[in-house]
Amino acid sequence: MQITEKAQAEEIVRRSGTDISKCMQCGKCTAACPAGYKMDIQPHRVVWELINGHVDVLQKSVTPWKCFSCFTCAARCPRGVSPAALIESVRLSVIRQQGENGITAEDIPEYIDEKMPQQAIVAAFRKYNK
Repeated sequence: MQITEKAQAEEIVRRSGTDISKCMQCGKCTAACPAGYKMDIQPHRVVWELINGHVDVLQKSVTPWKCFSCFTCAARCPRGVSPAALIESVRLSVIRQQGENGITAEDIPEYIDEKMPQQAIVAAFRKYNK
């Protein structure tokens, strides 16, 4: 069964943990973005595309791969929207569709380094086991 673009957009937004309905398209996120000049879809436009359910456009763009994930956009947003979290969620959706992202509890021991913080291990497991 093929998932609709609207359903994909809803999943991306849910995974990001940001409320896109708060976005007023002021452009402060784009103005603050240090990687914005390298993106073909600016941060405020990413939010707009997801509001309108246009996931395919985002998945084909270079924007998910150019974002620094510095969260400057989120810091500048007067309404608390995080385009960086949305972009990261789009990036993860592309990787998951390619089947190159996943981890099971049994796989974790081979990745553990004695100097690795326990929080990093738990965070990676949460991020990659779904």
